[in-house]
Amino acid sequence: MNGFAPSVSVVVPTRDRPALLARALESIHRQRYEGEIDVVVVFDQTEPSLPALDFSSQMAIRAVQNTRTPGLAGARNTGILATEGQLVAFCDDDDEWFPDKLAAQVALMRGAGATTASCGIAVQYRNREIVRVSSSEEISFRDLLRSRRMELHPSTMLVDRRILLEDIGLVDEAIPGSYAEDYEWLLRAARVGPIAVVRRPLARVHWHDSSFFATRWETIVSALTYLLDRYPEFASDRSGLSRICGQLAFASAGCDRRADARRWARQALRLSPLQPRAYLALAVSSRLVTADQVLRLARTFGKGI
Repeated sequence: MNGFAPSVSVVVPTRDRPALLARALESIHRQRYEGEIDVVVVFDQTEPSLPALDFSSQMAIRAVQNTRTPGLAGARNTGILATEGQLVAFCDDDDEWFPDKLAAQVALMRGAGATTASCGIAVQYRNREIVRVSSSEEISFRDLLRSRRMELHPSTMLVDRRILLEDIGLVDEAIPGSYAEDYEWLLRAARVGPIAVVRRPLARVHWHDSSFFATRWETIVSALTYLLDRYPEFASDRSGLSRICGQLAFASAGCDRRADARRWARQALRLSPLQPRAYLALAVSSRLVTADQVLRLARTFGKGI
């Protein structure tokens, strides 16, 4: 990173949510950051059309259309390849940044010598907000095998553009339905070097009942199976492998693959008898509760499955 305040390009993928997009762009515009900021808004499977904006100062915003694989992964990559800043950041169209996000992350990156940074989040679900902050200022590849670390949300990420393009690589467009594309990218980023984390919430992440992946259980099964094949290192971490098997059990139960759900649940429990997703999957596969009911309850407490 050259200069005291490196330039930042922000990639914002969007699809048919102009009001939410306007809110996200306003939060980027409010950054208290000395360096140049430009924004690339990527319209996925829809014509580019920026919302009406009333900013008091200039911020360069470009609207482009996703020219790669339809979906979130292709949209992110279209945006990455259109960036010109020294650093690349991501912000989903339904999320918001706090005003000091970029300044705090750049300061931490410079002090730690890191090339990738994240921060804590405030999860907004219905009328409740829950803060999720990392327990450490550095996340390794091994840490991410063990736990997804939900606070490392795409809308928190900031990365050196050269390292992104030359060492980490673009978002994986082959992962089914773009599900867990952010987690897969994080694993590659952490292989290159530890991810620095500002240990306070600097982004607000909005969860919705209508989330694109909330009920796409078949896609989740395919994507998690893909992830296990892609990262054989999960076999070396019983806790992390149990977590993935538990997620596969739950998603299989969600799409009524009862035999698969029980098979994955047994495997998860052999690895870790306290794996909660396995017990939830067994409850769903026995039709004591629905997968959607469990997911909604988990989100009330700021958790995922």
